[in-house]
Amino acid sequence: MFINEQTKIAALLKHHPDALETIISLSPDFKKLRNPILRKLMAGRASIAMASKIGGCTPEDFFKALAPLGFKVDSSKPKEKEKIQNTTMPVYLQSVSPDKIVNFDVRAMLAEGNDPLKVIQQKVKALNQGEVLLIINNFEPVPLIKLLEKQGFEAYVEYENADTIKTYFFKSSINNIQVNTSDIEAEVKTSGDWEEILKHFENQLLEIDVRQLEMPMPMMTILETLETLPDQKALYVRHKRIPVFLLTELKERNFEYRIKEIQEGEVYLLIFKQTS
Repeated sequence: MFINEQTKIAALLKHHPDALETIISLSPDFKKLRNPILRKLMAGRASIAMASKIGGCTPEDFFKALAPLGFKVDSSKPKEKEKIQNTTMPVYLQSVSPDKIVNFDVRAMLAEGNDPLKVIQQKVKALNQGEVLLIINNFEPVPLIKLLEKQGFEAYVEYENADTIKTYFFKSSINNIQVNTSDIEAEVKTSGDWEEILKHFENQLLEIDVRQLEMPMPMMTILETLETLPDQKALYVRHKRIPVFLLTELKERNFEYRIKEIQEGEVYLLIFKQTS
């Protein structure tokens, strides 16, 4: 297979079964590709050029590592600046004046290990009629999109480059853009029957620790694990924060959960299938 800087990671993985581990060996940042959910989300969009920026390496590093697997560099084509293909921006957004767009770049917060959800909630609640919230991140915030869609928001995602993904949240046809977050806030209370539920699933626990994973890997890892969780077992999760986005997903998938806050930076969750 001939490859160049614009070759998608998904094409590499599809062509050779050993390409995944070869790519992961280039940078610790590529370990997240082992998660099939995140791999499906990222590999189809990221090219070798984009992945090189993310992993702190060069396209030449990719070419050299992939050569033993039979990949050959296509040097006959000029290296053009990569263009991200975006869908057409909604008409409503095209007509919004810049002063109506509330910008919030969450990349610095995430890099420091902080959860921007509370600040996002505050900004959403403070939006005035006709204003648009623009979240700037380095990945598509799928959980946030789903959460705010339930609150009546529309979302548009714009891929500027490998490190800059813009997500616009807006309401185009209502008089009041205020969002009630009381339902979200109600989910974060520590469960009073934690010990009882823990005892019920004694010797039937599957444990995972997602405290060291970068977002959105904790949520992706938990949901992937739940796909094969037996009915009689519970998933015991060690987390560094209460994953509010995840709680909404669990309800939709008919899972129950219990939460135990130990201290700042240490939260335990028990997740199990709802019983009729």
